[in-house]
Amino acid sequence: MKIMIVDDEFTCKKVLKKVLSNYGECDMFSDGIAAFEAYRTSINEDKPYDLICLDIMMLEKDAQEILMEIRRFEDVVGIVGMDKVKIIMVTMNNDYENINTAFIEQCEAYINKPITKEKIIQILTQLGLIYSLQDKEEAFV
Repeated sequence: MKIMIVDDEFTCKKVLKKVLSNYGECDMFSDGIAAFEAYRTSINEDKPYDLICLDIMMLEKDAQEILMEIRRFEDVVGIVGMDKVKIIMVTMNNDYENINTAFIEQCEAYINKPITKEKIIQILTQLGLIYSLQDKEEAFV
């Protein structure tokens, strides 16, 4: 799995990378402008990201703008349905207005800080990006 982590907070990026690197290659960005360029390049080179973890509160560019730009770009190039990148919004608090806006703009999930391994695994499983041990065991029954 190809993963992008976008957060201007070093500790959060480090925690996300520690957990997510078990599931794939992680690229980390501190600002949304560079992250969007990397995303666009990944599509143009036919090496798309499977997952983007995007911090809602960043200095350079608002995460909602980045989310909208990604979805708009996907529409323009014809990426639809399950082929769209999965986006998890990361937030410091339960800012329901930002969370609601993110879902309207088609993020798949959000996670509250502090981030834990259990929270991340739960969301990745819900999104079908990884499978739980129980799912694997049931597949062989």
